[in-house]
Amino acid sequence: MDSPPRPQLFDFHGVSMTHYFTDNWENIQNFQARPDDILVATYPKAGTTWVSYILDLLYFGQTSPERQTSIPIYKRVPFLEIAIPYAASGKDLVDELPTSPRLIKTHLPVQLLPKSFWEKNCRVVYVARNAKDDMVSYFHFDRMNMIQPEPGDWSNFFRRFMEGKMVFGSWYNHVSSWWTKKQTYSKLHYMFYEDLIEDTGREIDKLCCFLGLSPSAEEKKVITGGVQFDNMKNNGMANYSSIPMMDFKISSFMRKGKVGDWKNHFTVAQSEEFDEDYKRKMTDPTLQFRTEV
Repeated sequence: MDSPPRPQLFDFHGVSMTHYFTDNWENIQNFQARPDDILVATYPKAGTTWVSYILDLLYFGQTSPERQTSIPIYKRVPFLEIAIPYAASGKDLVDELPTSPRLIKTHLPVQLLPKSFWEKNCRVVYVARNAKDDMVSYFHFDRMNMIQPEPGDWSNFFRRFMEGKMVFGSWYNHVSSWWTKKQTYSKLHYMFYEDLIEDTGREIDKLCCFLGLSPSAEEKKVITGGVQFDNMKNNGMANYSSIPMMDFKISSFMRKGKVGDWKNHFTVAQSEEFDEDYKRKMTDPTLQFRTEV
């Protein structure tokens, strides 16, 4: 069977998108959140699956361990805005979730999020990753994911990323506008991928504090071990290997999970050009990223 052609980017309310994330738009915007819903929001390739998995283990690891071995993560934590023909839409999967709380994933920029999340005062966990590593991860993701636009070569992709011509728009706008939201919305926990790499246990503690959870030391140890990169990469229920539109021969969905892999891709000139451009776009001194740990 031939796979359908790769989707094209178009401007959607000022954000670059593809039809896979806008086809079900009215239903997405009318989505009814519940007060105990927990939303994992990220720009693509920032540790979404990692944090989704941590949350799933925190809430359901003890009470329903069979979930971990029988239901893939993308069904346990559905991707709200995705709508692929011949598959259940993300919104339908969320509506069918039997759990309480429901864990939901989104890549939407803050201004496009369905209003009911704010109206119901839902807790939101936002995960951000430094732009250079995010770009590299996104490049390899677009190479292997047939429902993403064709990435082109690295230098072309590099340029497009800086221009914000990516699915879900500009990295700069995404991380900054969610950061701004945090100042006025108290139920938003903003995490950094680099911090999670540096000390997973410490970041899980902060997450538990935000969520009002108090797992035992033993539970925490099991979770911290289970979510280490190699364990997740080899876990068929967490590594997306059962999704047909991803070509694992090109790249795995979980590739390296490192901080600083950008150094293997950026030329010195690209790095300098990027840093100059970054300074112009990232003007809030309170939002700081690390490109190495």
